[in-house]
Amino acid sequence: MSTLALDVGGTKIAVGLVDADGSLRYHAQRPTPRADAEVIWSVTQGLLAEALTSATDDVRGVGISSAGPVDLPSGTVSPINIAAWQRFPIVERVTAATGLTVRLGGDGLCMAMGERWHGAGRDAQFLLGMVVSTGIGGGLVLDGAPYDGRTGNAGHVGHVVVEPDGDPCTCGGHGCAETVAAGPHLARWARANGWHAPLEANAKELADAANAGDAVALRAFDRGANAIARMIASVAAVCDLDLVVIGGGVAKSGALLFDPLREALGHYAGLTFIRDLRVLPAELGGDAGLVGAAALFNASA
Repeated sequence: MSTLALDVGGTKIAVGLVDADGSLRYHAQRPTPRADAEVIWSVTQGLLAEALTSATDDVRGVGISSAGPVDLPSGTVSPINIAAWQRFPIVERVTAATGLTVRLGGDGLCMAMGERWHGAGRDAQFLLGMVVSTGIGGGLVLDGAPYDGRTGNAGHVGHVVVEPDGDPCTCGGHGCAETVAAGPHLARWARANGWHAPLEANAKELADAANAGDAVALRAFDRGANAIARMIASVAAVCDLDLVVIGGGVAKSGALLFDPLREALGHYAGLTFIRDLRVLPAELGGDAGLVGAAALFNASA
């Protein structure tokens, strides 16, 4: 028996069929249309229909990973990067389109669940999964179970304040970790401090410059890693974590991020019960959301 998984994001909408062991054996995706709500739904519905046609065994339900905010009580989603979907009734629509049981989770939570089931976080009981990319998202697994919070939005660790007098954030706050360590902010800070690069240059070009020895680029990664370490230490102390798994475009920079992050964490994670906290790169890449959406059906995943 397999699970149909749907992953909704501002860049792409993807579907997959996930086997009982967590293996993704069918995958299809389309760019997210810059159009009205019904056009976006039409693309989503088409992908779901194609996946069901491709199923060779019984499908037990549909797991949905969606960019947030999500609203679990109402089954709606209002992704910041999909302006046309505000309180879009995705659970109701998918249920009607497939005739299957549907479970919804935020994309950060599903990333964490996917990595715990079939990736770098296998069997971790107290896990934070993070995506460091154009923004910083996250999801929590506590005592082996997904932790949704009151509305389904627990784990928004990118909005932990690390610089009280820092830059304004899209959330309305100031000095959030995202304003320091997300990819566009890394590049923006580097340019403001002497990195000579085109305006369209992003975190990948910044990583290339850092690997070539550019001092400003290296400082930018150190600064971002330090902010992430402060955030992780705070969340770990509150949630008593044993593992943090980090994916996303910025995490692909490898040692440029992880080496200074682990060093900085040694300074901030001073409590005895989090001193052994492990930080690992994610393994599933872009498939984590689909695998994690399917994992919403696994009580023990």
